[in-house]
Amino acid sequence: MASDPSRSGLTLHALDTATGKPAACLGYTLFRISGEAREALASGHTNEDGRCAAPMLTDGALCVGVYEVVFDVAAWRGDAAEVGFYDLVPIRFRVAHANGHYHIPLLISPFGYTTYRGS
Repeated sequence: MASDPSRSGLTLHALDTATGKPAACLGYTLFRISGEAREALASGHTNEDGRCAAPMLTDGALCVGVYEVVFDVAAWRGDAAEVGFYDLVPIRFRVAHANGHYHIPLLISPFGYTTYRGS
């Protein structure tokens, strides 16, 4: 797969499959994993479309290695948190090409979630 330098970096997208809407204002933290250590690299909230506003880890900050993004689902649900089963949703993934584009979609509902490598 040829990489496009103009699209390098890491992006997120979260959808609430229970409502059929973007998961707006969903908090996330991105970590770099090295053995047992976790280094926080970025954090924020998804925008109205359920996406991070701009690619994270661009301009050489995205290195080959293991990363984890943790979505704070309980805080996002707020007063409805008792309805859902998940408090935090961690997604651990591997970056094989530092100049590649990595997109992490999360499809979340009160009692399940799924993810895949997006484009």
